[in-house]
Amino acid sequence: QQLSFSDLLQSEVIVPTLLRTVMNEGAKIPLIGCIVQLYLFAISEALQCLLLSVMSYDRYLAICNPLRYSSIMNHKLCVKLFVMSWLLALSFPLVALIAAATQEFCNQNTINHFFCDYFPLLELSCSDTFVAQILAITVSTPVVLFPFILIIISYICIAHEILKIVSSIGRQKAFSTCSSHLAVVSILYGTLIGVYVVPTKNRSQTVKKLLSLLYTVVTPFINPMIYSLKSADMKNALKNIIQQKK
Repeated sequence: QQLSFSDLLQSEVIVPTLLRTVMNEGAKIPLIGCIVQLYLFAISEALQCLLLSVMSYDRYLAICNPLRYSSIMNHKLCVKLFVMSWLLALSFPLVALIAAATQEFCNQNTINHFFCDYFPLLELSCSDTFVAQILAITVSTPVVLFPFILIIISYICIAHEILKIVSSIGRQKAFSTCSSHLAVVSILYGTLIGVYVVPTKNRSQTVKKLLSLLYTVVTPFINPMIYSLKSADMKNALKNIIQQKK
C-alpha cells in the first residue's frame, strides 16, 4: 500500500505537467511551484527506494529465516520501518531543495525537460552550483545508495539460500516469492542509474527525457501490474482472456 501511494504521488506530481507540456508544446510554472514539484518528486523517489529495501529485507527473512519470520517481521516492526522510511524521505531531500531554492536565477527561465528535475533546474542558475550538486549527491546516499546496497546484499543471501534447495519446485516457489519485487527494483534502479550515474556528455537531451519518462511515468504505471501478476484472480483472468482470443 505504501509503495502504491508513492507511485500515485509521483504520477500526480509529474503527469499533469507532462500533459500540459505535450498539448501546449510547453508549460509555465512559477519558481515556487517548480520547487514544490521537485520536493514532492524527491519524496516519492526516496520513499520508493526505502520501501523496496524494506521489502527486500522481508523477502530475505521469508526465504532465509522462515521459522522466525513471524516473530521478527511483526506489525510493530513494520510500522517502525514505514515511519522511518517516511521521515527519511521527507527530511533528507529538504537539504538539497533549500540549496536549489536559494540559487540566483537570472534571465534564462526555460527548463529543457518535462518536469522540474534537480539538475536541469540548476542549469538555469547564474550562480555557482557546486555546493548544491555536492549536497544532492550527499543526501541521496542514505535514501538511494544505502537501500540499493541493502537490496543487493539481501538478494545475494537469497540466491545462496535458493541454490541450496534440492527440488526444482522448491526453487521455483522461492524465486516466485521475490520475482515481482526484483522486477520492480531492476526497472527503478536501472533507469535511475541510466539518468544520474552513467556519464551523459555524449547523450542527447531526448534520450535523457526518455529515460526520465521510464521512472517517472512508466514505472509507477507498471508496478501495480507486476505485483498483481502474483494474484490468483489476476492469473485466472489473464488465462480466460488468452483462451477467448484463441
